[in-house]
Amino acid sequence: MKTLRIVYWISTAIIALMMTYSGYAYFTDVKIDQAFQHLGFPAYFRIELAIAKFIGVVLLLAPVGSRLKEWTYAGFTFTFISAGIAHGFSGDPIPLPVVPFVFLAVLTVSYFTYHKLNKSK
Repeated sequence: MKTLRIVYWISTAIIALMMTYSGYAYFTDVKIDQAFQHLGFPAYFRIELAIAKFIGVVLLLAPVGSRLKEWTYAGFTFTFISAGIAHGFSGDPIPLPVVPFVFLAVLTVSYFTYHKLNKSK
């Protein structure tokens, strides 16, 4: 049980830190704005996505109801899959389309350990 809790918190912290950093970068980094233009997204989408990431981080870490937690995991899942597809179809070199799927794997670990921990309560 202790190992499961450690795996949950490490995987969840990795996702939370990455999403917090990327949300911050979406507001402050000119290269991110250029990347969104390269992917064909409107400028306002970058702002919406940054705000959604910050909200998602709070909901991922906060002791909220299971329904909100499920929607948070779903939202991050859609974000990672969409990012991988967008980078892949825009012709970006191979590390860029793969990275979101790596984080999706970490998110999956967080999700399943979250459910195992809640099942044992």
